Amino acid sequence: MARTRKYSSGKLVLEDFSVHEISEHLCDSDCVIWLDLCRPSMEDLHDISVEFGLHPLAVEDAAHEHQRPKLDHYGTHLFLSAYGVSLEVSTGRLVTSEIAVFVLDRALITVRKNEGFDIEAVVKRWDDSGDLAVNGVAFLLYGLLDVVVDDYFAVVQELDDSIEKLEELLFDDRHQQVQAVQRRCFEVRKSVVLLRRVVLPMREVVNTLMRRDLHVSSEAMTPYYQDVYDHVLRATEWTESLRDLVSSILETNITIQGNRMNLIMKKVTSWAAIIAVPTAITGFYGQNLPYPGFGKEWGLATSSGLIVGIAGLLYYAFRRWDWL
Repeated sequence: MARTRKYSSGKLVLEDFSVHEISEHLCDSDCVIWLDLCRPSMEDLHDISVEFGLHPLAVEDAAHEHQRPKLDHYGTHLFLSAYGVSLEVSTGRLVTSEIAVFVLDRALITVRKNEGFDIEAVVKRWDDSGDLAVNGVAFLLYGLLDVVVDDYFAVVQELDDSIEKLEELLFDDRHQQVQAVQRRCFEVRKSVVLLRRVVLPMREVVNTLMRRDLHVSSEAMTPYYQDVYDHVLRATEWTESLRDLVSSILETNITIQGNRMNLIMKKVTSWAAIIAVPTAITGFYGQNLPYPGFGKEWGLATSSGLIVGIAGLLYYAFRRWDWL
């Protein structure tokens, strides 16, 4: 699956033409080409590398998954690895979609490892900012990064909402809710850690792209790249705060469970003390030896009174101490 676009003199002039026609279009010195490949084969990548003179190591990174977000500088082009993210609200699981980008002087090549990344959102961003197309590859790369970073903000907001719901369930005494909080906490924590691994390196990537010696960002596009960099910083800080907040929730949950266990132990101990009173008295009066009240009615009344009185006194004391 391949998509193509041709910009000339800052205007979109052609779309969805054959990959084999790229060489002809590059003869136009004013044109900028965008090529998007989804799940390409090694043969496809080899053909593209020959066409554009891509470095073999960059092509290898584009072919294999689970690359770290990074920016590599080669002689004729840059290679950028990034991730689009989304969140499954029902489970709190973070879904990542890897994308590799080749940045050339007059072409931008995107290689999607799967169909999870919404490339249509990138195309729409380009169309909505058509007045910036005169900046060529810098404009195309900005639109792509802007969509990627916006996804970070959307996911962070959803994670923040999930954590707020966890806080509401944290002090719910129902057993089912306790289990749900524990399970959801670990899932959200896992998603936050994974999101941090994706977002944190992008700070250095965007910062490097703004370097003048790379000649990626023109003077007109520098404010837009600075805006993306600012958003990456905010997303990074927000992710760090979420990680700390999830850790606090887990610690609070453990503390609450410990307090509940102590309360249960106090109740069990209190009832055991109350039950021990009639056991001790009836055991004493069950002796086969003469004692005060032996064989007398007032002896039965005395033992019954002792049981009720001492048990009642203990119950009152435990209730006052908040043990029952």
